[in-house]
Amino acid sequence: MKQLFAFIRKEFYHVFRDKRTLLILFGFPVVQIILFGFALSSEVKNIGIAILDNAHDVHSEQIISRINTSAYFQVKAPARGYKDIERRFKEGDIKCALVFPAGFGSDLYKTGGAQVQIIADASDPNTATTLTNYLNSIISNYQQELNPTAKLSYRIVPEMRALYNEEQNGSLNFIPGVIALIFMIVSTALTSVAVVREKELGTMEILLVSPFRPIMVLIAKAVPYLVLSLIDFIIILVLAVFLLNVEIKGSLVLIFAESILFIITCLSLGLLISNVTASQQAAMLMSMMGMMLPTLLLTGFMFPLENMPKPFQVASHIVPSKYYYSIIKAVMLKGLGFSYVWKETLILAGMATGLLFVALKNFKIRLS
Repeated sequence: MKQLFAFIRKEFYHVFRDKRTLLILFGFPVVQIILFGFALSSEVKNIGIAILDNAHDVHSEQIISRINTSAYFQVKAPARGYKDIERRFKEGDIKCALVFPAGFGSDLYKTGGAQVQIIADASDPNTATTLTNYLNSIISNYQQELNPTAKLSYRIVPEMRALYNEEQNGSLNFIPGVIALIFMIVSTALTSVAVVREKELGTMEILLVSPFRPIMVLIAKAVPYLVLSLIDFIIILVLAVFLLNVEIKGSLVLIFAESILFIITCLSLGLLISNVTASQQAAMLMSMMGMMLPTLLLTGFMFPLENMPKPFQVASHIVPSKYYYSIIKAVMLKGLGFSYVWKETLILAGMATGLLFVALKNFKIRLS
């Protein structure tokens, strides 16, 4: 054990002497959390809107005032006509337009209600649908407040309840995916150069003639990155709670246990890549490109898996981050226990064991 601890200490020295490794370890997670938490939000906000007001009455002005105070829209200069609206759509100045017809205020009290025209840029269909729903909601709420005693033949009023995210915090969707992405890239990429670096530096001969068994070499290579990845995880949780106002509803012990299991899986994959590649550049390229794209595309983090063709859904089952993403969402955001995530946990444990076994089998005890 003294020999093992000495080798682990040597690996820590390797990490702390490499400024690029330290930057990836501690700079990358912070940048990712801030970027996904603030810049890359799925929420639609501050969208430019032009309003053509042909009514010029108190009701249209009050609705315009509500739109102006909404965080979703940024009201531009009043439109002078349909040609002006079309020109501003082409220039990209606005994403939607609202047209009030003449006599809008008097039509509000009629049984059929008043009509307005909503024009949206449907080059992005999801955004166009969201903006239309926002405007419909603002106008409908105003009409209901204006005439709450109106008697209609019947009316269906949907009542929405947002489970697990009642405050509609967009960061909650990104945090589990960012954690999985950081672990998959940082733990896998940095570990993937651990063994191949010894080959390039010419120090592999020293390891091979030492009394160390191959399993001890791999453990010594992995332990520093396991410790540093856990420190990264603590930093991410602190930023998520205090910077992005994310409430951790589940057990912290279970979250840490599942994270350690996923980190071990990533480290095992990194060691396997390091054993089968001949240069640090090839190992880094394989780990970064080979792991980052599947984590982004095939975990449900950026795009729903249900919308993908069947072959992609099948391929997603071999991506370890898919299972960790499901576990973190269930435990951290929904407050569920181990009984709900035991299947994903067993799959991750099997992947970690299998990858570590294959990495050990591919560890060459003789240099070619």
